[in-house]
Formats: sequence, C-alpha cells, structure tokens
Amino acid sequence: MNEFVVSEIKNNIAEITFGTPKSNSLPGIILEKLAQTILEEGAKDEVKAILVRSHGEKAFCAGASFDELLAIEELDTSTKFFGGFAKVLNAMRNCGKIVVVRVQGKTTGGGVGIACGADYCFATKDSALALTEINLGIGPFVIGPYVERKIGKSQFSAMAIDADFRSAEWAEQHNIYHSVSDTIQEMDEKLEKFLQTLASRSSDALALIKKVSWEGTDHFNELMPARIHMSASLILEDSAKKNIGAIKEKLRAK
Repeated sequence: MNEFVVSEIKNNIAEITFGTPKSNSLPGIILEKLAQTILEEGAKDEVKAILVRSHGEKAFCAGASFDELLAIEELDTSTKFFGGFAKVLNAMRNCGKIVVVRVQGKTTGGGVGIACGADYCFATKDSALALTEINLGIGPFVIGPYVERKIGKSQFSAMAIDADFRSAEWAEQHNIYHSVSDTIQEMDEKLEKFLQTLASRSSDALALIKKVSWEGTDHFNELMPARIHMSASLILEDSAKKNIGAIKEKLRAK
C-alpha cells in the first residue's frame, strides 16, 4: 500500500480516507493533503458533513511517521512537519461542516488528536488510545488543546505523562468516542445510519451547531506557534533520535 488521501461524495457526505503502509502513521505530505482535502470538501455547498477514516482494519493511526522524524535535521523542516498536524486539526475545526471520525483500532499521538478534533466519533471496543509522545522525548503539545477540550486538563496531563493506553470504554466515558461497537461491521452499520440521518438534516442548522460547539476555541490559533516550536525543537535532540530508533527496533523485532 502506498500513501494516499482520497475523497468521494456519497449522499451529501464527503468520505475522506487516508492510508500509509506503517499503521497509517502520518508523514508531512499526507498531513498537508488531508488538511487541504478537508477544507476543499467543506467548501462545497452539497456537502453536509465530512467523514474522516483510515485504511484497513487494524490501527486507526500511529501518529507521526517515525521515518520522517528520524530524517528531520533542521528546525525549519521540523516546524513545517509539526505544523502539518496543526493544519489538519485547524481544518477540522474551521471547515464549517460536521466532521465524523471512524476509529477501527488502536490510535496513538496525532491519531488521538484527530479523534478529538471530531464533532462525532465512532469506534470499536479495540480502539484503545494513548498519548505516547513522551516515549520519543517530546510531548503532545500541538494536539493538546483539542484533547483538553474533550477530556479536561487533568486527564490530558495524566495521558501525556504516563503514555499508557486507555480503553475504548474509557474514551467513551471521557467524551472522545460517542459510539463504541463490538465489531467493525457493527460500527459501520451504525455509522451508515448516522450519516444517512445527517444527510437529511438542515445544512444551516448543522453549520450553526458546528459554530456553537467550537465557540471559545479561537485562541487555539494563538497557541499553535509556540506549541509547534516545543515539539519541533525537542525532536532535534540526540536523545529523541535514539528513543525513536530504539522503538523502531522493538517494532521490527515483533
């Protein structure tokens, strides 16, 4: 499988699918394309909602691409890369359309940010999530405001510090997931009915619900430059490179 972002409009719903070979981890080129596609689809009058999903039946998203993180050697390059996550989440927040996210398996780091950037999120019982950035020597700084909005600062801090996986049940209890199913098939059946219902709703009403639900988040724009710099600078340290290399070796040995 190659890296891709594809979009198709079905019954007034823009279905955007992204995929990469390594657990749907996100390199910079996919982040840029995903953000652009969300904004383009959101600008279409016939689109009432956007579905964001990833390829396959295993991991939803493994966050930042380790290969790309290891290749980064300059602050400008690093800033652009982490800015890509900010662009995706900002697009989800500002596209003007309800964004539904489908999570079919484990998700870490930036993938948790995408789940938290959703207006409504479907998941399976196997969709545990974790903020694992501390294992690399950085932190979930860019996605932080979006995660905090869902679970609160105390829970966000705990997730950032311990890097442990939380269950799908926990994620539902803490407002990240809104529907949890036993199987992918069951989730997709619920999701299809939900999208059909959304497609029958008033476009104006949906747009206003989107606007109201994101009130009080304009300051996210002001936070981002500093948050991006935090991750961008830390990932350049030798210790971070060693951490990433060690994790890659463990994954390769499995």
